[in-house]
Amino acid sequence: MKKLLFTGGTILILGIAFFAFNGCTLLSAAGLNRQGLSAKKAPQRLISTTENSSVNLDHSAWDALLKKYVNAEGDVNYKGFQKDREALQKYLKYLSENKPNNKWSVQEQLAYYINTYNAYTLELILDNYPVISIRDLDDPWTKAIVPVGDVTMSLAGIENSILRKMNEPRIHFAINCASFSCPKLLNEAFTAGKINEQLERVTLDFINSKKNELGENSVQLSSIFDWYKKYFTGNGRTLIEYINQYSNTGINQDASISFKEYNWNLNEQK
Repeated sequence: MKKLLFTGGTILILGIAFFAFNGCTLLSAAGLNRQGLSAKKAPQRLISTTENSSVNLDHSAWDALLKKYVNAEGDVNYKGFQKDREALQKYLKYLSENKPNNKWSVQEQLAYYINTYNAYTLELILDNYPVISIRDLDDPWTKAIVPVGDVTMSLAGIENSILRKMNEPRIHFAINCASFSCPKLLNEAFTAGKINEQLERVTLDFINSKKNELGENSVQLSSIFDWYKKYFTGNGRTLIEYINQYSNTGINQDASISFKEYNWNLNEQK
């Protein structure tokens, strides 16, 4: 019997070949690709409207829960929320039964996917509560836990394969990862009729919050601006130029930039 000799290059090629055959299956199993879900690109100037969609979903149940258990700082009363699990799960079922399609407007899709991400993140915490940090859970972002019609997505799939592909950088300040350094969980549901104003509000609020330290000549920014820099820059625009659109402090273009350590502790009301 001949011995099979594998060089490093051969192993690399075999590994690539294996991923080529199995990559799509593996990603799909983890809920990490779009799986055929509709996700339109937002126009450069997004407006709030319900008039251009075949569907206008009712997010009032989610809105009521957020107003009841989330304060103005975005901190969550998880103990209290446990008492309304039935109401939350009824809303999650409603989301699952309404699968977005191309007849939905981009406004309706943005509101749907943002609410879906935030609601399932909260449900994940409640399923494992009490917990110190979402990072203590087993693969919180890559497990397929979000049923959307006949497919099941992961939180990472919703975030990376859908929301970040919709040409709307402000979504980074709308989705919440149940941690103190995250943009706060807005205590109202996103809706197509208010989506542009809501995205403006959360962006303005986050950039001018204590999660960033802004000065004329130096800034300490949330790590979000480091991890996802490409979504805020492009076409010759710098990160400082993007932030200056919202900052209450005028920042010089040559200001020094550093990034703050991320606090992953649970965003729980004290």
